[in-house]
Amino acid sequence: MFRQSLRMTARDWRAGELRFLLVALIVAVAALSSVGFFIDRMRAGLNRDAHQLLGADLLVNADDPIQKTWREQARQRGLLVAETVTFQSMAQAGEGNAAAAQLAAVKAVEPGYPLRGQLGITTDPVQAGGAIGSKTRATPKPGTVWVDANLLPALRVGVGSSIVLGDKRFRIAQLIASEPDKGASFANFAPRVMLSLQDLAATGLVTDFSRATYRLQVASTSKNDMAAVAAFEKWLRADIAARNVRGVRIETLENGRPEMRATLDRADSFLSLVGLLSAMLAAVAVAMAARRFMQRHLDACAMLRCLGMTQNEVGALYLIEFALVGLAGSALGVVVGFGAHFILLEMIGGLLPPDLPPVSFLPALQGVATGLLLLVGFALPPVLQLRNVPHNRVLRREAAAPQPLALATYGLGVGVFLALLLWQAGDVKLALMTAAGFLGGLGLFALVAWMCLRLLRHLRGALRHQGWRFAITSLQRRPGATVVQVVSLSLGLMALLLLTVVRGDLMSAWRTATPPDAPNRFIINIQPEQAPGVERQLVGAGIKEVTLFPMIRGRLTAINGKQLTRDSFQSGEARRMAEREFNLSTTSTLPESNEVVAGKWFSDAPGAPAGMGEASVEEKLAQTLGLKLGDVMRFDMGGLVVESKVTSLRKLEWGSMRANFFVIINPQAMENAPRSYMTAFHLPEGRSTAAGGLTSSLTRAYPNLTVIDVSGIIRQLQDVLDQVVVAVEFLFMFTLASGVLVLYAALMGSQSERTREAGLLRALGATKGQLATAQRIEFILVGSVSGVLAASGAAAMGWALAEYVFKFPWRFEPGVWLAGVAIGVACALLGGWLGLRGVLRQPPLQTLREA
Repeated sequence: MFRQSLRMTARDWRAGELRFLLVALIVAVAALSSVGFFIDRMRAGLNRDAHQLLGADLLVNADDPIQKTWREQARQRGLLVAETVTFQSMAQAGEGNAAAAQLAAVKAVEPGYPLRGQLGITTDPVQAGGAIGSKTRATPKPGTVWVDANLLPALRVGVGSSIVLGDKRFRIAQLIASEPDKGASFANFAPRVMLSLQDLAATGLVTDFSRATYRLQVASTSKNDMAAVAAFEKWLRADIAARNVRGVRIETLENGRPEMRATLDRADSFLSLVGLLSAMLAAVAVAMAARRFMQRHLDACAMLRCLGMTQNEVGALYLIEFALVGLAGSALGVVVGFGAHFILLEMIGGLLPPDLPPVSFLPALQGVATGLLLLVGFALPPVLQLRNVPHNRVLRREAAAPQPLALATYGLGVGVFLALLLWQAGDVKLALMTAAGFLGGLGLFALVAWMCLRLLRHLRGALRHQGWRFAITSLQRRPGATVVQVVSLSLGLMALLLLTVVRGDLMSAWRTATPPDAPNRFIINIQPEQAPGVERQLVGAGIKEVTLFPMIRGRLTAINGKQLTRDSFQSGEARRMAEREFNLSTTSTLPESNEVVAGKWFSDAPGAPAGMGEASVEEKLAQTLGLKLGDVMRFDMGGLVVESKVTSLRKLEWGSMRANFFVIINPQAMENAPRSYMTAFHLPEGRSTAAGGLTSSLTRAYPNLTVIDVSGIIRQLQDVLDQVVVAVEFLFMFTLASGVLVLYAALMGSQSERTREAGLLRALGATKGQLATAQRIEFILVGSVSGVLAASGAAAMGWALAEYVFKFPWRFEPGVWLAGVAIGVACALLGGWLGLRGVLRQPPLQTLREA
């Protein structure tokens, strides 16, 4: 039996019967595996390089000096370590009337810092303001400091000048152009002053009672091997729990940088979407190719039955043949995909992270498994239909109705398809939504195509044109084939439109999540009497939409009447929240980039009970502290006690870089609370001099202000975003190729039947012109219906993805429908011309013999 299958496979290959199926499988597996190889390396590279934003693979934050046993344990495991100490202090310069002081974020570092990424330094203030500097692995030498450029105008100093920190004088040696692990904490918003850890003791600024943050950076010696880091993290957490060490927090990329985590989560969603669409296109292409193979082997199966072969033997012959084709196609597809991913890397090599991690075996295994799964799910039903071909098929050209077992295998195909989507996506919600969209579109497209056929039946006599009647009759003669063609063409076009037109809208929406005009300057410590003057000065400098946000310092002292202590919570993070002061705010309107996810925004209506307010809490803070709607929080704000009921939970868009507050209380309850103000605004790139002048004028007029430049953080986020966008766009282009194969399979599915009909009509006297016109009308109708359906489906899926998965605002574009109709008609006409050009050039008798 196996040898007979081999002979049949060789014969079908020589006759060209297997080429389309094999090509479909190779392209499908190549699309999936190339995307898989690329995504695998891209994700690994993005996560590896995103660790630069922590400066390490693992970061240990502590309120007290780092314990020596932790450092020693990390070194024993072969890991790299570096310590830093950060705190806020006043930097001073000048003497007498020329003296100036500025609050600075001081960081003491040791050689080797940072373990991931590099510092950028320069001596040019303009370059430093534009984040242009030389990358270096060095750190400040003893007796020198490196500072942010915006410290210079505040202290009226320059490179080479001296400043005083505590009891020690330092010389400014370099300006910091970029600091990878600076982060978005308010403790880091003051201008940075970086010194050697050796000089810290001489300043006298850090004592046993100082408020400082001690950090231990830990990194693997290999950027691509995190096993030792994971083992150290596990040991460290166990040691902290065993000795009940307090005030320690372990940060990784997943929990340490919310704005970067959000960006990488979106990157994973987009990359998963590419894999999902590739899987869908692959499934449709293989199903169409297998159906075509089945149709062309009906006569051969009937002949084998007449020669004495049983149903099981016929089925086994073709199952073995398909298994051989599946293994060969999957293996070749993986090889092609492996080579194609190098082409993708070469095309965008300048925009990708350097020295990407090596290829893993997982995408190759996924590619082979995917090819076999596609064959099992979508080629098995046609094979089972072949085994049921009756003997009299040799004499009577009738197709037997599909058997129940064959129909049941289509359910298997749907199950395999859903499993494949879940596997490729790695995101259950995204996979189920996308699968529901395509399967729902399948049923809806079939229903609409059938209704259109019923409508066309009444329009056959609407025109007296002979070609029109030929076209309508041809569509009515094959209702099942017409519905299959419209559905297949619609699915393929929907994927193409989603990958092209709608993709651009999704990319634009993604970029607006962290827009180029996001606030890059913050001003804090604005006193109430200074607020009008600061606002006038900002407006005079050309800043639009100046908004001052109240900032109120308050300590959470009780929840639901129960006094809080360190032992009120189990997790270290919740304990630190209970001990620290919150930056509260108050406003009557929901801030931009905030979304209420539970409860409702307070109305701040008059007549509320005295001292009782309404609080809106950030959802993750509520989870950390165990808060729920209706709980009462008590805050102590400089002696003023305010109790507030939690009336809503908010989701914050950390990537927007706007002013965000964990807790917002209604204005009526906060009327007497002591407060300062802060504001955030965007200063366009290229206005470094203007930025320095604005900072200088503000600090001269109001010496207590702290002007914070976060443009470097914005630039880091945009760089990662641009890198991912370019990668996704190229992946979309590659997936587009597999979509073209689906369209070809859909249009060629009925080629044999159309060829036979065209030959018969010519034999009965129809001219080439009449046939060509009839075919054009038929394909224009099929293409138009398919285009409208595809555009509607793509727009609906784009809206659903934007609304429920990526959380973007969505706007429908009428151009999608115009593009859908145009592309549908063009593809249908092209397929019709390719299928009939040979028929119209040869005698009808030859066409009938070959058909």
